[in-house]
Amino acid sequence: MSKIKILWVDDEIDLLKPHILFLEKKNYEVTKCQSGTEALDILEDENFDIVFLDENMPGLSGIETLSEIKEKKDSIPVVMITKSEEEYIMEEAIGSKIADYLIKPVNPNQILLSLKKNLDNSRLVSEKTTSNYQQEFRKIAMDMAMVNSFEEWVDLYQRLIYWEIQLEDIEDTGMFEILESQKVEANSQFCKFIDKNYPDWFDGRHDAPVMSHTLFKEKVVPEISKDQPTLLVVIDNLRYDQWKAFEPTVNNYYKKEQESSFFSILPTATQYARNAIFSGLMPSEMKKKHPDLWLDDTDEGGKNMYENDFLTAQLQRLGLDIKHEYYKITNERSGKTLAANFKGLKDNDLTVVVYNFVDMLSHSKTEMEVIKELASNDKSYRSLTQSWFKNSPLLEMISQAQQLGFKLLITTDHGTINVKNPSKVIGDKNTSLNLRYKTGKSLTYEDKEVLEATNPKDIYLPSINMSSSFIFAKGDYFFAYPNNYNHYVSYYRNTYQHGGVSLEEMIIPFIVLNPR
Repeated sequence: MSKIKILWVDDEIDLLKPHILFLEKKNYEVTKCQSGTEALDILEDENFDIVFLDENMPGLSGIETLSEIKEKKDSIPVVMITKSEEEYIMEEAIGSKIADYLIKPVNPNQILLSLKKNLDNSRLVSEKTTSNYQQEFRKIAMDMAMVNSFEEWVDLYQRLIYWEIQLEDIEDTGMFEILESQKVEANSQFCKFIDKNYPDWFDGRHDAPVMSHTLFKEKVVPEISKDQPTLLVVIDNLRYDQWKAFEPTVNNYYKKEQESSFFSILPTATQYARNAIFSGLMPSEMKKKHPDLWLDDTDEGGKNMYENDFLTAQLQRLGLDIKHEYYKITNERSGKTLAANFKGLKDNDLTVVVYNFVDMLSHSKTEMEVIKELASNDKSYRSLTQSWFKNSPLLEMISQAQQLGFKLLITTDHGTINVKNPSKVIGDKNTSLNLRYKTGKSLTYEDKEVLEATNPKDIYLPSINMSSSFIFAKGDYFFAYPNNYNHYVSYYRNTYQHGGVSLEEMIIPFIVLNPR
């Protein structure tokens, strides 16, 4: 392994001999020079891993030298060393992207710490993260065997996502593979939990989590006030890990007051889950109370055309006398238009924005090869979502909402899962088309790979006809018909789908934020 090469620039370099000897004993190679001009000449001819730069030198100052270094070799880390504690010098140095800032007199261990922080950071973080996860792995495995409530499943899922994000950049890919297998096992156990407990959440005798149809009443209404406008953003198809990916960007504008999770109803599909949020009703109740607004799977027409009608009816039912407006954003043009006119919303008590980008992204991944390449796994899927959000009209709306003093609520209707394993299903011509759930009559399927609802009314789902049932794919399974099976499986494997039973689809975020 080659030595790490340091260029140390200081007009009193001879006084630093003890520091340099200390580093050389630690197997670092130190090149000394006494001026900024000399340093720039050396950097023309040699490559270094890091530069230590004195701020106060005659001739070319440290700040001027730093600027020249960054212009020629922007990637090299520079540590500024100074006697001055003047704030403006710190600000200039930080603004010029220094790697560290040390104030004289410095001791050798401070120098060593700065080296490790800047050059060994990746390795040290990787080793520590791996060690910590190895300890946590055993605890998660033990807890997984014992978990028996929806609260415990929320906690376990959030811990798995925490470690997934921690491990995604470490050098030991074996640890990441272990976590992936742990997520698969967690989903297997979660599906058993849902199979056993989901119907009980509707009978009034058992504890139930906040779900799609109770979210508005339980979580949104308490945040609405005549004293402060509220912006509710429903990002379609947003998973908890994707929220964590762009949370730091939101934090530039808003302080998080509360983060909680709720459960999407089954099927975890837009026409069911999002209509349930806005209506405050389960699907069979929507069909009964609002037959003019509800469409079954096999009906022609858009299934989410009446969300504002559902919301207006719910507000009336709850006795809420508030001024509200509803907007659905399905393309960048409509997003930019709303962002440009956002100031006009400040007099609303509640503004609802449904943003459809993430759902479009998951569908594009299925249909476009370039998106398949860009979002080949959960890590890249998170990264793509984050990149979109940073450059989206939605972020512009959030920035304006902050300036106008809006309270911000961010949530979703359901999550999504990367499907890996096909499950054969046979149904008649009226069977629904979704890859993660099916509804129809005379369905034939593999029992172990599905959660079945032979009597849909038990879980408040409408029946298309008297003998209709629902089946939901478990974990990372997706349904495939025997006809043209191999082509179908190849086309849909490793795409993001929703409608079934998984931690990723059902346990989803609700966040309350106030302006900074």
